[in-house]
Amino acid sequence: MAFVPYFGISPNTVLSLIGLIKGPDKTVATPVEDWEKAKVDVVIPTLNEERNISLCLASLERQTMKPDRIIIIDDGSKDKTVEYAQSFAEISNMDIQVIKRKKPIGKTPSVKRQSRESDADVEFILDGDTVLESTNYIERTVRELYQAVGIGSACGTILPLRAKDRNDMLELPLMKKFVKENPGADVYPKKGIWHRLTKFISNNYRDALYMFLQKFVYRGQMTFFGSITNPVGCAVAYRRKYVKNLFDKYEPILGDDLTNSEDIFIGFALVNKGYRNIQLNDVYARSLEPAATRLPKQVYNWSSSFLQSCYYFNGLMKSPFKVIKRKWHEWRVGKEEREAIKEKREISEPYRQPFGEKYTLKYGRPAGWAIFWGAFEKIAFPTALLIMVILQMWEMLLLTLAIETSLSVGVLLFVSRSPMNSRFEKDSYRGLNYFMKGVLLTPIRYLSVMNELVTVSIFLSHLWISKQRRWRK
Repeated sequence: MAFVPYFGISPNTVLSLIGLIKGPDKTVATPVEDWEKAKVDVVIPTLNEERNISLCLASLERQTMKPDRIIIIDDGSKDKTVEYAQSFAEISNMDIQVIKRKKPIGKTPSVKRQSRESDADVEFILDGDTVLESTNYIERTVRELYQAVGIGSACGTILPLRAKDRNDMLELPLMKKFVKENPGADVYPKKGIWHRLTKFISNNYRDALYMFLQKFVYRGQMTFFGSITNPVGCAVAYRRKYVKNLFDKYEPILGDDLTNSEDIFIGFALVNKGYRNIQLNDVYARSLEPAATRLPKQVYNWSSSFLQSCYYFNGLMKSPFKVIKRKWHEWRVGKEEREAIKEKREISEPYRQPFGEKYTLKYGRPAGWAIFWGAFEKIAFPTALLIMVILQMWEMLLLTLAIETSLSVGVLLFVSRSPMNSRFEKDSYRGLNYFMKGVLLTPIRYLSVMNELVTVSIFLSHLWISKQRRWRK
């Protein structure tokens, strides 16, 4: 997740609201490529995932669309990740290819290597700690990827992997057989009170956050701009050639040091080129969340990567300041000429825009608005709260927090009960459930807001003091 509009009424939530009211592009897509003929490689980067790799593969085995190849790239694990992966593959008659490194070098080189060495059409990245809950997850993302040549990535909705989900997976016949064959495999939920408490806090906080972000903010961006800023990298389908071309361009400049989160950099690079990142609301994956004590590090990686990507792709950041220039350019083209181009074009594509980085530098991109306001929110909102504290403006601070909390919890309540969440329609208590989560976990959200000051300070010190640019996950 790249950024979170911490305040209920923020520029990005307003943009998303406008997008939801406005509705999507009415153009009917006429894809020329058959998604059913696409060759799909599933790439699973792993590092010490012995507790999760069998669950990951079990969810892959259930998919309605079978991949052509499954490649596990083990980044120097010290546990039995590879052994358990091979054991499950043997039990399920699953054909897997294992690439084992002697020491960790990061996820980015794995994505890069397979984009170059594979002859597949789609590179599907699936983290070793992620379970595809929807059995048609790969089918839906690949199908969506092929709706238009301008779509560079497609992912589903990501939710936390809970103990309940783990237990449900363990009831599958193949998992029962795996456990029987590997009695020492520690695949069950951990029991300790401290672990359960920290996981409870982490999962519930992330569940509420992901609901707000994906079902409202990202959904609004999708309808407004036709794209989100970046895919959620734990379960995402990429057009392999697009990713390969991306690495061919940036490796000579940056090597493997892209940003602290490779999916955010790739997402920005795709948008910068004129491609789109699509998120689907009807398929789900569940990813293992770190315990509450490890949340700050992960949030830092995501947040710092967003700022780092803003630095690299400043043409996107400047999009709001180029809107007049872009509108002037479109007016000069003329309505008649645009209509003539439309008539000649045999392939219709929603949200069609010119490809190329030169166009981005000159005119910006519609999705650049979300990126600009995301950076603004990261800096301005925590700073405003800090100023109120320093100046002891307690009444204004309390009033701000009360209004903002009411608005954000209200939005969360709305999206949790909205018809768009058909997956939950049998749960009559879902609204109350998310209302309670939103209220009780508000202190954690504000701690995250203030933590942004640390992230921004470190980022600015890298730019202006240490000149450190070796950002890498």
